Amino acid sequence: MLDILEIRKYLPHRYPFLLIDRVVELKEGESIVAYKNITYNEEVFQGHFPHFPVFPGVMLIEAMAQACGVLGFKTMDKTPDDGSIYLFAGIDDVRFKRQVVPGDRVFFEAKIVSVKRGIWKFDCQAKVDDQLVTRAVIMCADRAVG
Repeated sequence: MLDILEIRKYLPHRYPFLLIDRVVELKEGESIVAYKNITYNEEVFQGHFPHFPVFPGVMLIEAMAQACGVLGFKTMDKTPDDGSIYLFAGIDDVRFKRQVVPGDRVFFEAKIVSVKRGIWKFDCQAKVDDQLVTRAVIMCADRAVG
């Protein structure tokens, strides 16, 4: 289990773009389960949409990718402080099945499918109350920075 302080060691993201609140399960080299609590206080609801707040699908994809980043960094036993960053390399087979609204706790699950030449492929899904919200295959590239 990783709390927000530990998550911050593995992700370079900060407010308002850190989208993982807690990691509840992590099997290095295999899988991760993390979650985000969605509240009406999210900055994004000022414009999406003020009278019908819906958490944007692209932010759900980003949150899944952040979970993948934590899994990848933990698996490689390194952090962004080591001069590495995880970048999107591709997104396939994206489907949105249900809206996410204030009051929801979204669980993000990711499993490593493959790793080839620094490109990681993950099978991902997001769920609220065991209902599928979003699924996607996400590819990330581990790259040196600096």
